[in-house]
Amino acid sequence: MLIAQLTDLHIGFDLDNPDELNLHRVAAAIDYVKGLSVKPDRLFLTGDLTDHGDRGSYEKLKALIDGCAFPVHLCTGNHDDRTAMKQVFPDLPIEDGFVQYVIDEPEVRIIVLDTLDPGHHGGAFCHRRAGWLKARLGEIPASRPVLIVLHHPPIETGIPWMTSHPTEPWVVMLDKAIGDRPNVLMISGHIHRSITTQWHGRMLAVAPSTAPQVALEMAPIDPERPDERPMIVAEQPGVALHLWTGEAFVTHHAQVGAPDVLARYDRNLQPLVRSLAEEHDAVEPGAAAA
Repeated sequence: MLIAQLTDLHIGFDLDNPDELNLHRVAAAIDYVKGLSVKPDRLFLTGDLTDHGDRGSYEKLKALIDGCAFPVHLCTGNHDDRTAMKQVFPDLPIEDGFVQYVIDEPEVRIIVLDTLDPGHHGGAFCHRRAGWLKARLGEIPASRPVLIVLHHPPIETGIPWMTSHPTEPWVVMLDKAIGDRPNVLMISGHIHRSITTQWHGRMLAVAPSTAPQVALEMAPIDPERPDERPMIVAEQPGVALHLWTGEAFVTHHAQVGAPDVLARYDRNLQPLVRSLAEEHDAVEPGAAAA
Protein backbone atom coordinates (compact mmCIF):
# COMPACT_ATOMS: atom_id res chain seq x y z
CA MET A 1 0.00 0.00 0.00
CA LEU A 2 1.27 3.44 -0.96
CA ILE A 3 -0.20 6.57 0.63
CA ALA A 4 0.57 10.00 -0.82
CA GLN A 5 0.31 13.17 1.25
CA LEU A 6 0.13 16.83 0.30
CA THR A 7 -0.26 19.50 2.92
CA ASP A 8 -0.63 23.23 3.47
CA LEU A 9 -1.96 24.10 0.04
CA HIS A 10 -3.16 27.59 1.05
CA ILE A 11 -5.23 28.07 -2.10
CA GLY A 12 -6.58 31.62 -2.19
CA PHE A 13 -3.69 33.32 -0.42
CA ASP A 14 -3.65 35.73 -3.36
CA LEU A 15 -7.43 35.62 -3.58
CA ASP A 16 -8.07 37.97 -6.52
CA ASN A 17 -5.19 36.76 -8.66
CA PRO A 18 -6.32 34.32 -11.41
CA ASP A 19 -2.66 33.31 -11.84
CA GLU A 20 -2.12 32.63 -8.14
CA LEU A 21 1.24 31.06 -7.22
CA ASN A 22 -0.14 28.67 -4.58
CA LEU A 23 -2.72 27.28 -6.99
CA HIS A 24 -0.02 26.58 -9.58
CA ARG A 25 2.09 24.86 -6.94
CA VAL A 26 -0.81 22.66 -5.83
CA ALA A 27 -1.60 21.73 -9.43
CA ALA A 28 2.04 20.78 -10.04
CA ALA A 29 2.09 18.63 -6.88
CA ILE A 30 -1.11 16.82 -7.82
CA ASP A 31 0.24 16.20 -11.32
CA TYR A 32 3.40 14.80 -9.72
CA VAL A 33 1.38 12.34 -7.64
CA LYS A 34 -0.79 11.37 -10.61
CA GLY A 35 2.35 10.74 -12.69
CA LEU A 36 4.07 8.40 -10.22
CA SER A 37 5.13 5.11 -11.79
CA VAL A 38 3.67 3.34 -8.76
CA LYS A 39 0.22 4.82 -8.29
CA PRO A 40 -0.82 5.66 -4.72
CA ASP A 41 -3.73 3.82 -3.19
CA ARG A 42 -4.86 6.99 -1.43
CA LEU A 43 -3.98 10.69 -1.29
CA PHE A 44 -4.40 12.64 1.95
CA LEU A 45 -4.54 16.44 1.94
CA THR A 46 -3.64 17.26 5.53
CA GLY A 47 -5.06 20.68 6.18
CA ASP A 48 -4.77 24.36 5.37
CA LEU A 49 -6.35 23.45 2.07
CA THR A 50 -7.28 27.12 1.61
CA ASP A 51 -5.90 30.29 3.11
CA HIS A 52 -9.19 31.98 4.01
CA GLY A 53 -11.62 29.06 4.25
CA ASP A 54 -13.70 30.46 1.39
CA ARG A 55 -15.98 28.36 -0.79
CA GLY A 56 -14.42 29.57 -4.04
CA SER A 57 -10.99 28.25 -3.07
CA TYR A 58 -12.44 24.85 -2.10
CA GLU A 59 -14.15 24.72 -5.49
CA LYS A 60 -10.77 25.31 -7.16
CA LEU A 61 -9.34 22.43 -5.13
CA LYS A 62 -12.25 20.19 -6.10
CA ALA A 63 -11.59 20.89 -9.77
CA LEU A 64 -7.95 19.85 -9.30
CA ILE A 65 -8.65 16.54 -7.58
CA ASP A 66 -11.69 15.47 -9.59
CA GLY A 67 -9.38 13.91 -12.16
CA CYS A 68 -7.51 11.71 -9.67
CA ALA A 69 -7.82 7.97 -10.27
CA PHE A 70 -7.39 7.25 -6.53
CA PRO A 71 -9.40 8.31 -3.47
CA VAL A 72 -8.55 11.73 -2.05
CA HIS A 73 -9.19 12.38 1.65
CA LEU A 74 -9.38 15.79 3.33
CA CYS A 75 -8.20 16.92 6.75
CA THR A 76 -8.79 20.28 8.44
CA GLY A 77 -6.11 22.83 9.29
CA ASN A 78 -6.24 26.13 11.14
CA HIS A 79 -6.95 28.04 7.88
CA ASP A 80 -9.91 25.83 6.95
CA ASP A 81 -13.65 26.22 7.48
CA ARG A 82 -15.69 23.08 8.14
CA THR A 83 -18.95 24.54 6.82
CA ALA A 84 -17.47 25.68 3.50
CA MET A 85 -15.65 22.36 3.13
CA LYS A 86 -18.88 20.44 3.61
CA GLN A 87 -20.70 22.64 1.10
CA VAL A 88 -18.16 21.89 -1.64
CA PHE A 89 -17.41 18.31 -0.55
CA PRO A 90 -20.83 16.98 0.56
CA ASP A 91 -19.44 13.48 1.17
CA LEU A 92 -16.92 14.80 3.69
CA PRO A 93 -17.30 12.72 6.88
CA ILE A 94 -18.20 14.84 9.90
CA GLU A 95 -18.56 13.21 13.31
CA ASP A 96 -19.96 15.22 16.22
CA GLY A 97 -19.19 18.44 14.33
CA PHE A 98 -15.59 17.51 13.54
CA VAL A 99 -13.92 16.26 10.37
CA GLN A 100 -12.78 12.95 11.79
CA TYR A 101 -13.21 9.49 10.33
CA VAL A 102 -11.77 6.00 9.95
CA ILE A 103 -10.49 4.14 6.90
CA ASP A 104 -9.77 0.44 7.35
CA GLU A 105 -7.17 -1.19 5.17
CA PRO A 106 -6.54 -4.95 5.48
CA GLU A 107 -3.52 -4.50 7.75
CA VAL A 108 -3.78 -0.91 9.00
CA ARG A 109 -6.49 1.30 10.50
CA ILE A 110 -6.21 4.94 9.37
CA ILE A 111 -7.74 7.56 11.67
CA VAL A 112 -8.14 11.16 10.49
CA LEU A 113 -8.32 13.73 13.29
CA ASP A 114 -9.61 17.31 13.40
CA THR A 115 -7.29 19.70 15.27
CA LEU A 116 -8.97 22.92 14.12
CA ASP A 117 -9.86 25.62 16.64
CA PRO A 118 -11.39 28.49 14.58
CA GLY A 119 -9.49 31.74 14.97
CA HIS A 120 -6.51 30.02 16.61
CA HIS A 121 -3.25 29.24 14.80
CA GLY A 122 -2.22 26.32 16.99
CA GLY A 123 -3.80 22.93 17.44
CA ALA A 124 -6.82 21.88 19.47
CA PHE A 125 -8.08 18.57 20.81
CA CYS A 126 -11.01 18.58 23.22
CA HIS A 127 -12.67 15.95 25.44
CA ARG A 128 -15.21 15.11 22.72
CA ARG A 129 -12.53 14.47 20.12
CA ALA A 130 -10.43 12.54 22.63
CA GLY A 131 -13.39 10.35 23.54
CA TRP A 132 -14.04 9.62 19.88
CA LEU A 133 -10.39 8.69 19.28
CA LYS A 134 -10.29 6.39 22.32
CA ALA A 135 -13.42 4.63 21.08
CA ARG A 136 -11.96 4.09 17.60
CA LEU A 137 -8.73 2.73 19.03
CA GLY A 138 -10.67 0.47 21.38
CA GLU A 139 -12.50 -1.18 18.49
CA ILE A 140 -9.40 -2.97 17.19
CA PRO A 141 -6.77 -5.26 18.71
CA ALA A 142 -3.77 -3.56 20.28
CA SER A 143 -1.49 -5.36 17.82
CA ARG A 144 -3.15 -3.77 14.77
CA PRO A 145 -1.06 -0.90 13.31
CA VAL A 146 -2.70 2.54 13.34
CA LEU A 147 -1.89 5.52 11.13
CA ILE A 148 -3.12 8.80 12.65
CA VAL A 149 -3.53 11.66 10.17
CA LEU A 150 -3.76 15.23 11.49
CA HIS A 151 -2.73 18.78 10.61
CA HIS A 152 -0.91 20.03 13.72
CA PRO A 153 2.11 18.07 14.94
CA PRO A 154 2.11 17.99 18.77
CA ILE A 155 5.85 18.64 19.04
CA GLU A 156 8.50 21.23 19.64
CA THR A 157 10.06 21.79 16.22
CA GLY A 158 13.08 23.96 16.98
CA ILE A 159 11.59 26.71 14.80
CA PRO A 160 10.43 29.06 17.55
CA TRP A 161 7.46 30.66 15.82
CA MET A 162 6.13 27.35 14.45
CA THR A 163 6.06 25.01 17.40
CA SER A 164 3.92 23.44 20.11
CA HIS A 165 4.86 23.26 23.77
CA PRO A 166 4.65 19.77 25.32
CA THR A 167 2.42 21.04 28.14
CA GLU A 168 -0.22 22.63 25.90
CA PRO A 169 -3.61 21.20 26.94
CA TRP A 170 -4.41 19.82 23.49
CA VAL A 171 -1.06 18.05 23.28
CA VAL A 172 -1.57 16.43 26.68
CA MET A 173 -5.14 15.47 25.74
CA LEU A 174 -4.05 13.81 22.50
CA ASP A 175 -1.25 11.92 24.23
CA LYS A 176 -3.63 10.55 26.85
CA ALA A 177 -6.21 9.58 24.25
CA ILE A 178 -3.66 7.45 22.38
CA GLY A 179 -2.26 6.08 25.62
CA ASP A 180 0.36 3.35 25.58
CA ARG A 181 -0.94 1.69 22.44
CA PRO A 182 1.92 0.27 20.33
CA ASN A 183 2.26 0.44 16.54
CA VAL A 184 1.06 4.03 16.13
CA LEU A 185 2.46 6.18 13.32
CA MET A 186 1.44 9.81 12.85
CA ILE A 187 1.63 12.03 9.77
CA SER A 188 0.93 15.76 9.78
CA GLY A 189 1.65 19.11 8.17
CA HIS A 190 1.39 22.71 9.41
CA ILE A 191 5.12 23.43 9.75
CA HIS A 192 5.82 23.87 6.00
CA ARG A 193 8.98 21.78 6.42
CA SER A 194 9.97 18.13 6.36
CA ILE A 195 10.49 16.81 9.91
CA THR A 196 10.85 13.28 11.24
CA THR A 197 10.85 12.56 14.96
CA GLN A 198 9.53 10.43 17.80
CA TRP A 199 6.71 11.70 19.98
CA HIS A 200 6.44 9.68 23.18
CA GLY A 201 7.64 6.60 21.33
CA ARG A 202 5.41 7.16 18.31
CA MET A 203 6.93 7.81 14.90
CA LEU A 204 5.86 11.22 13.55
CA ALA A 205 6.50 12.41 9.99
CA VAL A 206 5.73 16.04 9.11
CA ALA A 207 5.35 16.62 5.37
CA PRO A 208 6.69 19.65 3.52
CA SER A 209 4.06 22.02 2.12
CA THR A 210 2.97 22.63 -1.44
CA ALA A 211 2.86 26.34 -0.58
CA PRO A 212 6.24 28.06 -0.04
CA GLN A 213 8.24 26.57 2.84
CA VAL A 214 9.09 28.01 6.24
CA ALA A 215 12.76 28.96 6.54
CA LEU A 216 14.82 26.62 8.68
CA GLU A 217 15.93 29.12 11.33
CA MET A 218 16.22 27.89 14.92
CA ALA A 219 17.51 31.03 16.65
CA PRO A 220 15.21 32.49 19.34
CA ILE A 221 12.80 35.08 18.02
CA ASP A 222 11.86 38.30 19.82
CA PRO A 223 8.26 39.39 19.10
CA GLU A 224 9.29 42.98 19.87
CA ARG A 225 12.40 43.16 17.67
CA PRO A 226 12.20 42.29 13.96
CA ASP A 227 15.66 41.07 12.94
CA GLU A 228 15.24 40.64 9.16
CA ARG A 229 15.58 36.87 9.36
CA PRO A 230 14.08 34.88 6.45
CA MET A 231 10.62 33.56 7.32
CA ILE A 232 9.19 32.10 4.08
CA VAL A 233 11.36 30.74 1.28
CA ALA A 234 10.63 29.68 -2.29
CA GLU A 235 11.66 26.03 -2.08
CA GLN A 236 9.87 23.68 -4.46
CA PRO A 237 6.48 22.19 -3.51
CA GLY A 238 6.82 19.08 -1.38
CA VAL A 239 5.13 15.69 -1.33
CA ALA A 240 5.27 12.79 1.12
CA LEU A 241 4.93 9.13 0.17
CA HIS A 242 4.26 6.56 2.89
CA LEU A 243 4.89 2.96 1.80
CA TRP A 244 3.44 0.15 3.90
CA THR A 245 5.88 -2.79 3.64
CA GLY A 246 3.74 -5.28 5.52
CA GLU A 247 5.64 -4.55 8.73
CA ALA A 248 5.97 -0.77 8.91
CA PHE A 249 5.56 2.50 7.03
CA VAL A 250 8.58 3.84 5.14
CA THR A 251 8.24 7.57 4.48
CA HIS A 252 9.85 9.45 1.58
CA HIS A 253 9.75 13.23 1.16
CA ALA A 254 10.33 14.65 -2.30
CA GLN A 255 10.31 17.97 -4.09
CA VAL A 256 8.08 18.53 -7.08
CA GLY A 257 9.82 19.46 -10.30
CA ALA A 258 12.26 17.97 -12.77
CA PRO A 259 15.72 17.59 -11.17
CA ASP A 260 18.93 17.31 -13.14
CA VAL A 261 19.50 13.60 -13.86
CA LEU A 262 23.14 12.72 -13.20
CA ALA A 263 22.88 8.99 -13.87
CA ARG A 264 20.38 6.65 -15.51
CA TYR A 265 19.99 2.91 -15.44
CA ASP A 266 21.89 2.04 -18.59
CA ARG A 267 24.49 -0.60 -19.51
CA ASN A 268 27.12 1.24 -17.46
CA LEU A 269 25.08 0.88 -14.28
CA GLN A 270 23.74 -2.59 -15.06
CA PRO A 271 26.61 -4.40 -13.27
CA LEU A 272 25.88 -2.47 -10.07
CA VAL A 273 22.16 -3.22 -10.24
CA ARG A 274 22.84 -6.88 -11.01
CA SER A 275 25.27 -7.28 -8.11
CA LEU A 276 22.83 -5.64 -5.68
CA ALA A 277 20.07 -7.95 -6.87
CA GLU A 278 22.32 -10.97 -6.38
CA GLU A 279 23.15 -9.86 -2.86
CA HIS A 280 19.48 -9.40 -2.08
CA ASP A 281 18.52 -12.79 -3.53
CA ALA A 282 21.28 -14.50 -1.57
CA VAL A 283 19.72 -13.49 1.73
CA GLU A 284 17.07 -16.01 2.73
CA PRO A 285 13.82 -14.46 3.98
CA GLY A 286 13.86 -14.22 7.74
CA ALA A 287 17.59 -14.93 8.03
CA ALA A 288 19.36 -12.93 10.72
CA ALA A 289 22.28 -10.75 9.79
CA ALA A 290 25.70 -12.04 10.77
